[in-house]
Amino acid sequence: MDWVRGETVGHGSFGKVSFAIPRSQSTLFSPSMVVKSSSASCSATLMNEKLILEELKGCPQIINCIGDSYTFENGEKLYNVLLEYASGGSLSDKLKNSSDRMLPEFEVRKYTKALLKGLHYIHKCGYVHCDIKPQNILLGENGQVKIADFGLAKRAESNKDNKLRCELRGTPLYMSPEMVTGGEQGTPADIWALGCVVAEMATGNPVWRCLDIAKLLMIIGVGDQLPEIPEELSEEGKDFLGKCFVKDPRKRWTAEMLLKHPFVADQDDTVTLNNVTCECGTPTISPRCPFDFPDWISNDSAESSVTCSITSLPSPAFQELMNLNNGSWSIAPAERMRGLVGECRPDSEWSTADDWVSVR
Repeated sequence: MDWVRGETVGHGSFGKVSFAIPRSQSTLFSPSMVVKSSSASCSATLMNEKLILEELKGCPQIINCIGDSYTFENGEKLYNVLLEYASGGSLSDKLKNSSDRMLPEFEVRKYTKALLKGLHYIHKCGYVHCDIKPQNILLGENGQVKIADFGLAKRAESNKDNKLRCELRGTPLYMSPEMVTGGEQGTPADIWALGCVVAEMATGNPVWRCLDIAKLLMIIGVGDQLPEIPEELSEEGKDFLGKCFVKDPRKRWTAEMLLKHPFVADQDDTVTLNNVTCECGTPTISPRCPFDFPDWISNDSAESSVTCSITSLPSPAFQELMNLNNGSWSIAPAERMRGLVGECRPDSEWSTADDWVSVR
């Protein structure tokens, strides 16, 4: 497709985002696509995002990839990925523009179910998003949820792959305990992040109020403290979050299981994802453990080794991680936490991803 770059509308994790205008179109147009661009010399992450989006094509809850191309602009070669335009902005924008910066529960339920459908499809296709947060959840013209920004997404690792790696991925406020303490980032990490997003929709505030990164990482990774479940939610909503905020990733509910929870279940008991249909009968009461689902089999996600990257830790702390125990994650959580937080600045304002430098 022949197109012209329009006005810049934002920045993703790994590229600038602008309107993309077909050359054949007049100046009076309703934008239908955007282009995410990065220098061709450092475009591996954006290329990976494009390949993942191609594999995930067909799910209405995932942003659609239209194509890619190279351009030469201002003497620089750029790699570009064309994406559908979500005119409703991000969920983060919606929260900021809402009265009291929170959403009524009927909207929370609607968005949560759509997110679960998207995550179920992503996980079914063998991927982990790794950076679920309100900024990466876009809204279409009619409020349809579109999961976006797959710059940190990766293949879910095989349970038999025991290779240890020293990379972290994600945004600290939405990071799971197993990510902080052991470097694990399988599909359960996306569910923990989903719980953080649901609580934030209900209250207008992140689940963690701590602005000290050292203290926050200790809270998430060490001890038994869990995110506070909002009092504003119904009993069904509180129970739903209880299934997301489980420290042990092996016991945390999956997206498929959560789709059957009364908090999001409605009269339509069929979930259709890219011609894959799952019958989701609604239980009359919320099951109390994973084994209430007779066909569910644990994937032993806590034994998976994963490749992680972070948009959060300052480089001295990351280097300390690399040096701990010769680069192995197989150390006591308390010792690992000391390495994580030892070099962190206590007064840093890190509550948004834009303030963090990507460490690759």
